[in-house]
Amino acid sequence: MSTQQTEPTGRAGRYQRSAAGLVVSLLVTVLALGGVLYFMGAFRHDLDVRPEQVDHLDIVAAAQQAGLKPIYPADLPDGWIATGVDVVPGDDPAFTIRMLTDDERFVGVHQEDASSTALLARWVDEETQTADAYEVPRSVMRPVARHWDGYTDEGGDHAYVATVGDDTVIVFGSADAEELQAIVDALVRRPVG
Repeated sequence: MSTQQTEPTGRAGRYQRSAAGLVVSLLVTVLALGGVLYFMGAFRHDLDVRPEQVDHLDIVAAAQQAGLKPIYPADLPDGWIATGVDVVPGDDPAFTIRMLTDDERFVGVHQEDASSTALLARWVDEETQTADAYEVPRSVMRPVARHWDGYTDEGGDHAYVATVGDDTVIVFGSADAEELQAIVDALVRRPVG
């Protein structure tokens, strides 16, 4: 008995290749991908990209328990949130609180044993201009400093700087001058509690 193997005969099937066929297949692929992305987006809720609020008073209390003497706003204006607190312990401690106003403009408070020039260059702009100084009203009992030098830059940022003990305190940000002044008025150094 012999086994006979059959060899394929003829030529492999061929199809017509054309530029129009390529364009049509690419168009179908793009439309299918767009449909999938649209379908996935239809079930997605609006994302809230607002930073998460932190309890700055808890962090201030912990810093105080570690022996630091941070200057901080005792209360924030309505609608404002603290978004972060940085504590740098050691021989040259530094303390920073980041906040957002109710219309999401940035305000920061930074405290460090450094010159006002260095802090302005780091936190505002190397080319700041002198602006109107701010005197904390007499109605504010025991402010951390009564006189604050004012600064601004070409981008519209504002800053107020004062010396408190060995430290320089800067209140700065894209918020308007009156909003920064509200934070200056709220600054304290007393123990949290």
